[in-house]
Amino acid sequence: MNFIPLIVIAIWLSAAMAGAWAIQRWTGRSGWIDTIWSFAVGLGGIGAALSANGEFGRRMVVLVIIAAWALRLGGHIGARTGKHDEDPRYANLIEQWGDSAALRLFVFLQIQALAAFVLVLSVYLAATNSAAFAQGFDIAAMAVAAIALGGEALSDFQLARFRKTPQAKTEVCETGLWRYSRHPNYFFEWLFWCCWLLFALQGTAWSWLALLAPMMMYWLLVHVSGIPPLEEHMLRSRGEKFRSLQQRVNAFFPGPRKSENHSFEENRS
Repeated sequence: MNFIPLIVIAIWLSAAMAGAWAIQRWTGRSGWIDTIWSFAVGLGGIGAALSANGEFGRRMVVLVIIAAWALRLGGHIGARTGKHDEDPRYANLIEQWGDSAALRLFVFLQIQALAAFVLVLSVYLAATNSAAFAQGFDIAAMAVAAIALGGEALSDFQLARFRKTPQAKTEVCETGLWRYSRHPNYFFEWLFWCCWLLFALQGTAWSWLALLAPMMMYWLLVHVSGIPPLEEHMLRSRGEKFRSLQQRVNAFFPGPRKSENHSFEENRS
């Protein structure tokens, strides 16, 4: 494995997140952080695909998939940031940090750059696979990527449509995919990063490191910066309505809904 492209990518990601910090301090809108992060990961992934020495057809598929991911997610977050106020997750952190917010945010974003490197590493490992393309694992990887990209785009569309309704001011979204998971967009985001392990299988001895991407993404989304702060915000803004939703709908993995009566009996026991 050639480490020079990875070093260049690591420097790029660190510089990009330093730029994201500067833009947040200038505009006061933290949504630009996630926008820049998405595009930075995408560009890092494209660089990884171009610099790897794997089979050409697989490298080009890898390039197209990571570019499509970055364009969709970065474009979606950027459009949302231009229309809305501060991201409540970042706003809460900055409020907690007080006078040291600027320095602590900079350090926090460099940690995000490190997390981004783990993701781009999985893309690089997928692109270094020199086995003949396309085999069974490649087809499965492309299917997972397509389902994940489509599912996340549909989830975001359904939520955006709900937010335009009068009910959005007091109610919680339970339409479409949001009936079966409280965070279907997070689930499909995690699923997307599972595809790189499938692409990397039968590659180099380092292929197993591609497993770090879905593992880390699951940990971040479910236990750190995804669901916990967002649900804390939803509980403050929607109260019992969101608490009732928590009893009826799975947090992450889509699944069957629990009935109101079943949830009531569980709360009594």
